[in-house]
Amino acid sequence: MHAIRNIAGYKFAALENLKALRERLAERCKAWQLKGTILLAAEGINWFVAGEADSVDRLLAELRSIPGLDDLQVKISVSDLQPFSRMLVKIKKEIIAFGMDGIDPSRQPAPKISARELKAWLDEGRTFALLDTRNDYEVKLGTFDSALDLGIRHFRDFPDAVRRLPEDLKDRPIVLFCTGGIRCEKAGPFMQLEGFRHVHQLDGGILKYFEEVGGDHYRGECFVFDQRVGLDSSLRETANTQCFACWTPLTEENQRDPRFAEGTSCPFCFVPTDEQRRRALEARQAALCRAVDPLPGGEPYDNYRPVKTPAACDGRMLLDMLSDIFPHLPREHWRTLCDRGKFLNSDRQRVGPDHIVRAGDLFLHHLPNTREPDVNAGIRLVHEDEAMIVVDKPAPLPTHPSGRFNRNTLAYILAQVYGQQKPRPAHRLDANTTGLIVFARTAHFAKLLQPQFEAGAVEKIYLARVLGHPPEDAFSSTAPIRATAGVLGGRDVDAQGLPAQTDFRVRRRDPDGTALLEVRPRTGRTNQIRVHLWELGWPILGDPAYLPNRKTGDTQTIAVDAPPLYLHAWRLAFAHPITKERVAFEARPSWREGFVSVTA
Repeated sequence: MHAIRNIAGYKFAALENLKALRERLAERCKAWQLKGTILLAAEGINWFVAGEADSVDRLLAELRSIPGLDDLQVKISVSDLQPFSRMLVKIKKEIIAFGMDGIDPSRQPAPKISARELKAWLDEGRTFALLDTRNDYEVKLGTFDSALDLGIRHFRDFPDAVRRLPEDLKDRPIVLFCTGGIRCEKAGPFMQLEGFRHVHQLDGGILKYFEEVGGDHYRGECFVFDQRVGLDSSLRETANTQCFACWTPLTEENQRDPRFAEGTSCPFCFVPTDEQRRRALEARQAALCRAVDPLPGGEPYDNYRPVKTPAACDGRMLLDMLSDIFPHLPREHWRTLCDRGKFLNSDRQRVGPDHIVRAGDLFLHHLPNTREPDVNAGIRLVHEDEAMIVVDKPAPLPTHPSGRFNRNTLAYILAQVYGQQKPRPAHRLDANTTGLIVFARTAHFAKLLQPQFEAGAVEKIYLARVLGHPPEDAFSSTAPIRATAGVLGGRDVDAQGLPAQTDFRVRRRDPDGTALLEVRPRTGRTNQIRVHLWELGWPILGDPAYLPNRKTGDTQTIAVDAPPLYLHAWRLAFAHPITKERVAFEARPSWREGFVSVTA
């Protein structure tokens, strides 16, 4: 049996005679052998207290006897040991530090959404923004799958982070969440004052969500501010601890890391020497070489390709959904596969073409005896640290599973080497394109890296060898690019397409009729560089899809023994997700004859 009952809660209400109230509560908590913290302010009360069940019940009765607190709600969990070392009752200016005047949650609250309602929204795939108001070190331990992480170190940083959000969010539904709800009580009214028109807050926070609906749509654990550090979706204490040097939550795996020294350092704040970095990178490179010998997709295996139901297909037949998602294949193709039992539900049961699907449903396309085409497995690690991996990708090698490729992809291969971390690409790189690509090592760091690429905050420089000699030394293309995939997944210029811009500079014009260009994509559309150069009449040498004279090829991914595509991601520069300092990486192309480095 668990011996200790833990209670937490808050209440915004006008409180008076705070000094006398503090003395009374401190005296009674001491007599009842309770430990924890109670914060009192003119705006209300906030508490985290633990002790024996009878003592906790006495405290709750005492609190509810205070004018304005008669209806206070409490979150309860249990533990084997007392999570607090002492009892503190303090008078503060605010019960949750925010530093913004004019915010009165008791009179101007944001609308609340229950845990069950939020789960229903997520199950349906409804379009809305889910905003995590917690500190970055809390988010590292766990958050909702689709949540937007503001990357703040303290709740006082929240106002500035909100003011940097995209303007179009002001007209979209937003759901705020935190640990128990108290931060959202202030975050919600503040965002309303800043012009966000449809703000809701998760009633009771993550802990109430766990209590009422479990851990669906949530990845990881919930950080709590006591010696327990983390709670799972059943509100049970986990084996995680916290680094007291950098505040980062640490899993059991982190604690086994040789860089962890209690009270001194952890894998996230340990500063290795240059020699240690070199040896670690060499060891990882060796593991990478072992992972691709032989190629993981080279031997026949049963492939189960996931297909998720989009919200637009809710209530329709499976055959309709497949025809909508894959319009380049005839409807009868999908009917035949369904009739042959090639589609399974998430329980691995066969489903037919007339099966009614619901938004968010996951189906598996069974592809027996799959053997994937060969790829170039000459992957070179450029850099790794606790947040990210920088890779010099060869070609042909797809970045992530798609089409004929599943295991013979960069993402799958890295997952075999990095184990449970499952590195996530921060941006895209075509299968035929060589060069630098960045992977985040956890979901937390992905949410700090990916937005930099999406917002155009990353300096990206490519090198391309093209057919012909452009007459101008510097030129640009702003041709819009089709939003939907065409034949073989390619794109082309479309007046109604997505805005795109690429800037070019001629570095050299060669006697063989080719030219070396320095390329800076200002947006990140699919095949953007290749399409823009093709449209301008300077197609990239070796491109199998965008041929000279505005013709299109009959293949998208080149064969291993085919001539290369002369397009290389040469330089990347961006803000490091931990230090926030600007970092830059370069990788020379394999076709670097006559290559001369320049200062970006």
